[in-house]
Amino acid sequence: MDIYTLLCERFPHLPAEKDFSFARHTTIGCGGTATVSVCPRGTEELAALLHFLARHAIPYVLLGAGANVLPRDGEFDGVVVRFCGMQSLSCSGSQIRARAGVTGGALLRFARENGIGGLEFLTGIPMTVGGATAMNAGVRGGHIGDLIESVTGVEGGKIRRFSAQECAFGTKTSLFLSGIAVAEVMLRGTEKPREEIELTAARYRAQRAHLPSGRSMGCVFVNPPDVTAGELIERCGLKGLSLGGARVSGQHANFIINDGATSDAVAGLIAKVRAEVYRRTGILLREEIRRIP
Repeated sequence: MDIYTLLCERFPHLPAEKDFSFARHTTIGCGGTATVSVCPRGTEELAALLHFLARHAIPYVLLGAGANVLPRDGEFDGVVVRFCGMQSLSCSGSQIRARAGVTGGALLRFARENGIGGLEFLTGIPMTVGGATAMNAGVRGGHIGDLIESVTGVEGGKIRRFSAQECAFGTKTSLFLSGIAVAEVMLRGTEKPREEIELTAARYRAQRAHLPSGRSMGCVFVNPPDVTAGELIERCGLKGLSLGGARVSGQHANFIINDGATSDAVAGLIAKVRAEVYRRTGILLREEIRRIP
């Protein structure tokens, strides 16, 4: 029995789609297809789904907004678990409860409307709450892990609550990159006037205005101590370097632009940049992006 039929029999009301395109659902715009994608509508359904997939040895990948990821070319004979059915938001005082599928834009609008500040540094970052939590998204002004009080996740098909300390947040990393699915997050902001929130958000929006247009994953490499990855790449004369339709941005050297590349070409260009920076500087850049599936 094929994966789609098996899922439909076990979860007849679960939204599912055949022949899922990674190119259409990621910001880099390349990659192959997956046999099926599904959108669980709550934590219990997510847990039941992941338990079922594990029990039947069906491979799967978790996908949020599709930013900061590089999907592989070809066919993935497995399941893409998406979170578009988990988008509820609520608050109590300055605390926000957000499910994994909530987008960055929706989160920031909700916070602003309820006079909750402290989240403005997330302005303009393509994200869902789940993906941002897993990758500890942020900028120099802060990271989402700084605001998290607890996370409800699914590990091995079981629902667990993780304290902020247990989440092991680091520079663009967390416990959840080990395969634990984020289902819901508790965030703590600060009470602020709406006008002040809007002014701070506008400042962050202006800071991101210089970022390159075109299809990309965002920043490819984590900044080493005392220098940015973009500065290192630029010093090595790699701006504009291209390979098979993938190009190091001339505007921001830590961005790779897809001008019609395959995922293999993007991966090849990443490897060339990393090797050349190491050869010239002795600094081995760490990838910020995640390879999927």
